[in-house]
Amino acid sequence: MLHATPGSAQASSPADPALPGQGRLAHAPADHPPVRTAKIGVLLANLGTPDNYDYWSMRRYLNEFLSDKRVIDYPAWKWQPLLQLLILSKRPFSSGANYKLIWNHDKGESPLMTITKDQTAAIAEQMKATLGDRVMVDFCMRYGNPSTESKVRAMVAAGCEKILFFPLYPHYAGATSATANDAFFRALMKEKRQPAARTVPEYFDHPLYIDALAQSVERAYAALDHRPDMLVASYHGMPKRYLMSGDPYHCQCAKTSRLLRERLGWEKGTIDTTFQSVFGPEEWLKPYTVEHVAELAKAGKKRIAVMAPAFSADCIETLEEINGEIREAFEHAGGESFTYIPCLNDDPLHIQALSAVITDNLAGWGL
Repeated sequence: MLHATPGSAQASSPADPALPGQGRLAHAPADHPPVRTAKIGVLLANLGTPDNYDYWSMRRYLNEFLSDKRVIDYPAWKWQPLLQLLILSKRPFSSGANYKLIWNHDKGESPLMTITKDQTAAIAEQMKATLGDRVMVDFCMRYGNPSTESKVRAMVAAGCEKILFFPLYPHYAGATSATANDAFFRALMKEKRQPAARTVPEYFDHPLYIDALAQSVERAYAALDHRPDMLVASYHGMPKRYLMSGDPYHCQCAKTSRLLRERLGWEKGTIDTTFQSVFGPEEWLKPYTVEHVAELAKAGKKRIAVMAPAFSADCIETLEEINGEIREAFEHAGGESFTYIPCLNDDPLHIQALSAVITDNLAGWGL
């Protein structure tokens, strides 16, 4: 099949007004379907969000999330009865209550959805300014809506012959980056005209990302009356056996903390690396944030700041877990001042860093 490209001498009579961006090929038969002008898609991907915080919305979301073999790798015969009969009969209520506390009621969506939309709009604006109209930027969610499959379909329908898939996780983990890529690859399998595809690797040590983290710390500290005794970098946890089987996540988190400390010009021992969101009975990466902050308070470090470098956007794990459960553990143990430093979200420096990563990964695609 012939394809139209920008500037091609063969492209076309006027575009079909019902199909913007499509045209008739000069040398194609009269009954040849319209062909869209070739574009390059940049598809951002985040973890996901329930459509609402009611029981059934939460159950659908949690079922999809906790049925992912990359997230919970127990045998289905062992895990699914426990999930369906016990966990999903109770957890949607407690999780829904937590989501309700942080919900963006004005827009009828979770903060993660709001922030991801803002990030996408800002990156799209920057891509257009530097690369023009040939690049289409959109986002999807690994769990919930909008699905990866629906957004891949939309990009192909819009004429994207190449798609750069960007999981918004600074650090690689099988339960985050890999499962997002899995969903992308499965979506590609359903396309008749399959686009060329690339996935963006982790960017945990990118200089612009580290600088954006550092400046967020500097701004937060400048606004305080007293300097915190310790900065805690709290990363999402995972079972320890994932590390032992070769997942690089733990090492990448440790390197981010080190690079951040060096960029800030701080001495060793001023930033602690911890892990949160422990689930289930087995041992996870340690130290656990909720326990560690209590230990800091008992050891006399009464003023701490906590940040979450592994999250590209604030979500339930930061707004409710860190600023709720973890804050309470610190204060209950005698802590006096707890400062949560928000995720980078749509901060201009973060958008600059993400855009630089995208531009680097588009190299060689004719832009």
